[in-house]
Amino acid sequence: MWSLLSTLTVLCIQMLLVMCNPLQVLGVDGVNFSVHVENQTQVRDTMSRRHHRVYQLYSRTSGKHVQVLGRRISARGEDGDKYAQLVVEADTFGSQVRIRGKETNFYLCMNRRGKLVGKKASNRSADCVFVEKVLENHYTALMSARYTGWYVGFTKRGRPRRGPHTLPNQQDVHFMKRFPPGEQPDLTTPFRFTTVSKRGKRVRATGPR
Repeated sequence: MWSLLSTLTVLCIQMLLVMCNPLQVLGVDGVNFSVHVENQTQVRDTMSRRHHRVYQLYSRTSGKHVQVLGRRISARGEDGDKYAQLVVEADTFGSQVRIRGKETNFYLCMNRRGKLVGKKASNRSADCVFVEKVLENHYTALMSARYTGWYVGFTKRGRPRRGPHTLPNQQDVHFMKRFPPGEQPDLTTPFRFTTVSKRGKRVRATGPR
């Protein structure tokens, strides 16, 4: 009698769980997590600490580096040029970033006409947010988070291309990240393992009682 009651109780609990949360009980094979990640990537992360990186963006087309010259943007900077040193700020837990000129403190932005412009650091416009994409050829592309399908691109002379005239397979939108001169990590130093010695047995001091 008691075994029958216990079996019925377990069955009732399982039925309640299925009704309340069927995905958790029956599995998550039908859930598209890519949609969830994409939606979460578009949400601003105001809780996590901002991650800042400093590097240069080498343009595959112009053979120079991207420069933030105040309100003007170009890809004519030499290696080590002070205007070519960019501060990249992670904007969400995903791949959205803001790119700021270290020297001018202006952000790289794309306006509604697809033109690349520089805006002051106090401006928190959505025009200044880009999605960082690593391509199959190992180059990096920067797509506007606000205007999907518009990419940061430059001509052979280092002039900005308008967003509507860019495609991800064009060399104009391909960039390579480079450390500024003198800031490359030292890869020649061998990794040192930390040795942990055995914990010695603690001896209790004996004294007069």
